[in-house]
Amino acid sequence: MNVPDDHARRRAIRLSLLQRRETMDGAALAGLHRAIAGHLAGLLTRLAPRSIGFTWPYRAEFDALPTVRDWLAASEGRRAALPVVGEKGAPMTFREWTPDSAMALDRYGIPHPAAGDTVTPDILLIPCNGFDARGYRLGYGAGHYDRTLAAMQPTPCTLGIAIEDGRIDDLGPQPHDIPMDWIVTEAGAFKTGR
Repeated sequence: MNVPDDHARRRAIRLSLLQRRETMDGAALAGLHRAIAGHLAGLLTRLAPRSIGFTWPYRAEFDALPTVRDWLAASEGRRAALPVVGEKGAPMTFREWTPDSAMALDRYGIPHPAAGDTVTPDILLIPCNGFDARGYRLGYGAGHYDRTLAAMQPTPCTLGIAIEDGRIDDLGPQPHDIPMDWIVTEAGAFKTGR
């Protein structure tokens, strides 16, 4: 399934999708993100997790912060966590986050809690630059989420978050790629074949 130029093909798709998203009209993108937030809130109600791992918004990705804040405020005992990128090639860990958490920057300039308990989330909200109907995602190419999911026990339910512009007929997954359980876009929340 992998051909020698597969990395180049995936890189070209990633760059094209990122460029389109980052240059999209701000009002149009905000409307897509509002629709995603509505579908995500409904799915979280349906799945009823006690803990969620999410990512800080990066490169015009969906901003899950308002949804997570509302989810935390709706019931006591809920926990949210952000990923902490460690040594190169190591799985990420998830550190508890609250709206009052002191933040630090990782090597990519992305905020994470400077201190706090490690959390194994019930659900992970994972950004997707691209995705296919089987739930395979195209991230940024470093493999952080694939390594992390492979190492997590128990494996959390995964919700890939994307805009429909990132839908690809067949991503052509690599052997280490792990599909998402759900894909959430402005068009709705879709269970994958995983």
